[in-house]
Amino acid sequence: MARKTVERNISYDDIRHLYYVSMDLGRDENGKRIKQYRTFPTLAAARNGLKEFLATREQPQFVPAQEMTLSQWLEYWMDSIVRPNRAETTVYAYQKIIDNHIAPALGDTPLTKLSAKQVQEYYTTTQREANLSSNTMRRHHDLLSSALRSAVRQEMIAVSPMNRVEPPRPRPKETSFYDNLELKRLYQLIQGKPLELPVKLAGSLGMRREEICGLKWDNVDFQRRLVIIREARTAYGANIVQKETKNRASVRTLYLADELCLLLEQEQSRQEALRCQDPDNFNPEGYVVLDHKHRPYSPNALSLAFTRFVRRNNLPRLTFHGLRHTFATIASCQGASLFDIGKALGHSTPSTTGRIYTHLVDRTHEDLMLRVSDALK
Repeated sequence: MARKTVERNISYDDIRHLYYVSMDLGRDENGKRIKQYRTFPTLAAARNGLKEFLATREQPQFVPAQEMTLSQWLEYWMDSIVRPNRAETTVYAYQKIIDNHIAPALGDTPLTKLSAKQVQEYYTTTQREANLSSNTMRRHHDLLSSALRSAVRQEMIAVSPMNRVEPPRPRPKETSFYDNLELKRLYQLIQGKPLELPVKLAGSLGMRREEICGLKWDNVDFQRRLVIIREARTAYGANIVQKETKNRASVRTLYLADELCLLLEQEQSRQEALRCQDPDNFNPEGYVVLDHKHRPYSPNALSLAFTRFVRRNNLPRLTFHGLRHTFATIASCQGASLFDIGKALGHSTPSTTGRIYTHLVDRTHEDLMLRVSDALK
């Protein structure tokens, strides 16, 4: 039996009485041509099949004369895909990972030769030698996965090696928080101090530190007693930028209780008096929270100032972000649902709230078991 060529890319098998169409799919990572065959019962059907393939097929795999390295691809990916579409903070974080870790370890590897084994070994070696957490290594994994998915879409590689890499398993961060008595003690000690307003915005409203630093008077509605969360003031490296909130769900409106509403009114009055002394230069952007130099706080400076206050007053150890956790914990103890807590915190989904605040879920289970036990007494 022999197949006879009938037309270009079409041959006929006179035993099986079928027409074979040869589909050219380009080249693999070794430069070898990839072909696929399809059969058709008639010559007309074979011609139509070949015509459709030629009209819709993707361009052959691009194999550059000089092999592109992973570093070269990551540079292109950052310039062409990441920078135009991602926040400055994300760009900064990605570039730092690439420059400090990925490029020195894997950068010289040809893109088409990068293997899953190399990436897996990179995770192990980098985590051990740089003493990085598994959560940090997961960010390395996410970066490489995204970059190499783009390489597949742009036909630089046939398949991403990341499909066969075991990602680092992130470990849940331990959540620290105060109970209601500890928070009351903090509020007593901080009353009248410069940190009082930001601490109570975090502890009583659950606001993120970046949201507190980025809050402006335009977003405080005293008449309706509301704070509208729209912006965040974020640091990356030595730079500080005002940007949109973390995600769409983070845009939210929060009600002001009496104490916090009064505190904001007092701060606004104080700032108005200072503005009268220097109307051209005092807080032109209208930030709510200012440091001792009457400038908007940077997030890191706010965290540092709070940590120092906690230490000076011999309070239980707590980060500024722990005030947000404290808000969620006290709200749960008062009977609020995870759904409502997540909405107030600006989480994108209830599962996010449950994942972060596992101790709230455990507390709910405890209450449930006690109720069942009481019912059986």
